[in-house]
Amino acid sequence: MSGPIHYLTPEGKQDLERELLELTSVRRKEIAEELRRGIEEGDLSENFGYAETRRQQSLVEGRIRELESLLAQSAILEASADGHAGLGSIVAIREPGQATERYQIVSPAEARPALGRISNESPLGRALLGHRAGDVVEASTPGGKRTIEILSIE
Repeated sequence: MSGPIHYLTPEGKQDLERELLELTSVRRKEIAEELRRGIEEGDLSENFGYAETRRQQSLVEGRIRELESLLAQSAILEASADGHAGLGSIVAIREPGQATERYQIVSPAEARPALGRISNESPLGRALLGHRAGDVVEASTPGGKRTIEILSIE
């Protein structure tokens, strides 16, 4: 590996591999077919559809390279077994007066906050790392300081 190691959960690696397969086996072929049709239509200098398809091709090829690099430089991580919150851990938290929330701490490549997967580099993720159930931590977020009780760690 020639760059930084990207730590991924087993599920996160599968998701990225699935996306790569979709892009290389389906989307790449669709774009090639669209380009072929554009060429058959003739005058490419005034064919907006052709230009847009070339732009999409560039984006897809860039994402393919990004995924290939990320996967080539990745290592699978498992949640810590010592009771501390770490990469891969699922942490149940509660702020005073709020409902319990559950988050899995993952690498930035896997982060999907709306799906309960937060980056270890996010303010909340950084605040939780290394702590145990029962600890109260403060997270400095863009919305201000948050006081959070860690209820459990899986």
